Amino acid sequence: MLKVRDIMTQEVIAIQDTATVTQAIALMQYHKVRSLIIEHPEGQTAYGIITERDIVYRVMAVGKDPHEIGVQELVREPCITAHPDLTVEEMAQLFASAGIQRAPVIDGQQLLGIISVTDLVMKTDGKQNYQADWIAMQIENALVHARIICGDPQTQISKECSVAWDVVEAFEDQAALNGAI
Repeated sequence: MLKVRDIMTQEVIAIQDTATVTQAIALMQYHKVRSLIIEHPEGQTAYGIITERDIVYRVMAVGKDPHEIGVQELVREPCITAHPDLTVEEMAQLFASAGIQRAPVIDGQQLLGIISVTDLVMKTDGKQNYQADWIAMQIENALVHARIICGDPQTQISKECSVAWDVVEAFEDQAALNGAI
């Protein structure tokens, strides 16, 4: 099962908490990134994040001067972080419940990387996961069907019972071929 550590972006672009929004914009443009990690000030353990959305919605859209606004003013607190051992599904749930699109990946006090919804979509094989789920569901349905047909003492040795178990075996073979079981 894929974990955050498997798909996160390890190269993280950080900015000092004393920088201005103008400096943040320049750094984003230079590195072609959509967010920056705000390094935690001395004596504090919390990281922050500033995104292009923060800049557009909270500076540009309201007519503030990016030369006069510090990045620290845009940090939402608390900063939602991801643990590297979260599964992709758990990370997707965290993004959905928090209404965010990216988060720093932190283990203890150490910044390991950044994870985004784009990473979840582009770096996972969703098709294979859905296919495995579909096969598992088909096996479950085939088992129920076979147990119903073969549960009647009069049909236990019937052709219908034999076919029902053949269907179960075919789906199990397909799952084994795909590495789903």
